[in-house]
Amino acid sequence: MNRPVQIFTTEDIRLERRLPTYWRVTFDMPPVNIFGPKHLPLLNDIITAIETDPDVKVVVFDSAVEGFFITHYDFLAPLEDSLRVPPGPTGLQALPDMLVRLSRAPVVSIASIRGRATGVGSELALASDMRFASREKAILSQWEVGAGLVPGGGPMARLPRLMGRGRALEVLLGADDIHGDLAERYGYVNRSLPDAELDGFVEALAMRIASFDKEAIAETKRLVDVASLPPDDEIKPEWDAFLAALGRPASQTRMKALMARGFHRAGDVENRLGFHVGQISGYGTAVAFGRLEE
Repeated sequence: MNRPVQIFTTEDIRLERRLPTYWRVTFDMPPVNIFGPKHLPLLNDIITAIETDPDVKVVVFDSAVEGFFITHYDFLAPLEDSLRVPPGPTGLQALPDMLVRLSRAPVVSIASIRGRATGVGSELALASDMRFASREKAILSQWEVGAGLVPGGGPMARLPRLMGRGRALEVLLGADDIHGDLAERYGYVNRSLPDAELDGFVEALAMRIASFDKEAIAETKRLVDVASLPPDDEIKPEWDAFLAALGRPASQTRMKALMARGFHRAGDVENRLGFHVGQISGYGTAVAFGRLEE
């Protein structure tokens, strides 16, 4: 078998051309795969390549960091770094633009989730055409509401289409960790598989799709998109609401409490983010009622 040919690489994101028809994108941003503004141009280059390459038929997204697919956006980076990235071809801001383009590309996208897909990780997975999760190790969540924020990458538009309104609101407003089997039951992922079987299953499916006719793949996906993808005018308000939420006192109080616990660093907060955002909500209530003991 020919060894994979690496056609794009940085320290943080690798794109390997395993076949002309089958690519794999691997996130490697230790210790916890935080995605920030510096990664936006890198991801944009990859999405553009996926859109324009005449041969590629399927791309798999995965992670090289144990325990993490992608966690959340980089809240320590200056906001100006994100705002100065121009809107993309859709007219949306950079991150939602790339996710929308991934969904519409004439290429099949598969998220192979081992570890935490929370915030941006969940949003990238939702923008992909299919999602497969490790039963033992995958954790998905939209944790933002627990920190006083509003998710910005399209989950309010996408989740109700996948799992229905009630379950979508449970995921978004509960802001808790959703493990592999429950994610499958809710429709958050296509399947959860035993961890030892995940890689083999995804590889076999990707290779199978890569052997089919590209025009048939692209046209079938396009027609499914007509019935299932949200229009751009449902995506845009989410990013605007996310940016507005960053400046609210309630979100700043909760984010400060989360940072004090160890958010943005390897450790228990990143490993159990759903638990900790529930704890800081209690912190905020105690402060409001003057019950917090020093």
